Amino acid sequence: MKRRPEAVRGKLQIFQEMEKESRLREKPPELEYHAALIRGELGHVQPLMDQLFPDANVVFEIRKEEMEWQAESPATFGLSGLWTLEYKRELTTPLRIAAAHGHTACVRHLLDRGADPDATPGGRGALHEACLGAHTACARLLLRHRADPDLASADGLAPLHLCRAPASLGCAEALLEHGASVQQAGGTGQDTPLHVAAQHGLDDHARLYLDCRARVDARNSRGETALSLACGAAQRLDDLEHTRGLRLCALLLQHGAAVDARDEDERTPLHKACGHAQHSLVRLLLLHGAHAGALDYGGASPLARALQAAACAPAAAAQSTIQVLLNHGSPTVWPDAFPKVLRTCALVPAVIEVLVNSYTQLRVSESWKEMIPDEVYQI
Repeated sequence: MKRRPEAVRGKLQIFQEMEKESRLREKPPELEYHAALIRGELGHVQPLMDQLFPDANVVFEIRKEEMEWQAESPATFGLSGLWTLEYKRELTTPLRIAAAHGHTACVRHLLDRGADPDATPGGRGALHEACLGAHTACARLLLRHRADPDLASADGLAPLHLCRAPASLGCAEALLEHGASVQQAGGTGQDTPLHVAAQHGLDDHARLYLDCRARVDARNSRGETALSLACGAAQRLDDLEHTRGLRLCALLLQHGAAVDARDEDERTPLHKACGHAQHSLVRLLLLHGAHAGALDYGGASPLARALQAAACAPAAAAQSTIQVLLNHGSPTVWPDAFPKVLRTCALVPAVIEVLVNSYTQLRVSESWKEMIPDEVYQI
């Protein structure tokens, strides 16, 4: 008679190479369990737990194909320690796996079987995974089972910091309903949830946090406010995200954000918006009183930043950005520095035209021709 396998507790080891090989033959039970959790197959998870894996808090140690250097204890090998090349490994739990994939039925079953909602092997808990994946139903279920809404990951991030996608708004609402701190700074950058929303252009998240009394001008470790981050992130956003980002900046300004707040490099939000030639954002900041002549730590003005970006930005955007700066009192380029502008902006004649028209008098020099590349001059 075939002997029944013994129930497993503690830690399960899974090798990615083993997973590939097992496709050609019968899978070991630990691989079946892992695969069933990923796919959310409760009909397979239940019997496997009943027969082999009764401990809902069993830890999966997943060894990956890539390798990395690991430091051994200095206590054993001296101050320099010993570095060994080992396979990368990831520690996780059944609850984390189910929550990461949004399998609510599996999450409920594991919690009913005693899974710890705050277990963090590998550095993150199930609630972190649910928020990162924008799985609102899983997040609410975990919170109803008393998951800590402010649980810190190994990186110092709370679940609210991982609400980074538009679809994660429901997760953010659930966290705040269960007492999550909207002021909590986390991670190496010491960002608040409002900073995270600003970085990702999430205007609805920002509105939610501000309604919960988030500090609009809280600063991270680089001295940046949410408005500063939102203006700096403008280049990475597509058209839809840019529209949300513009609404977000308007919202922050309506809630009293300091329009000229400076970061550790003395850059204002206007410097950052000009650095991406975001003319609609530049106009918004100027209409709210941004100082068009502010200088950063390196002595650059918003106009200088816009000119640096002109060669990479769409011509119309660069032209509009520079025009709106000049219209709001930005000092123009010192005449002796104009040849340098010719060299930088030769590919964008519309920008040069706007600058030339800003002078009441400008002496043209024969040397200017030398500043323009031959191929551009021919055009």
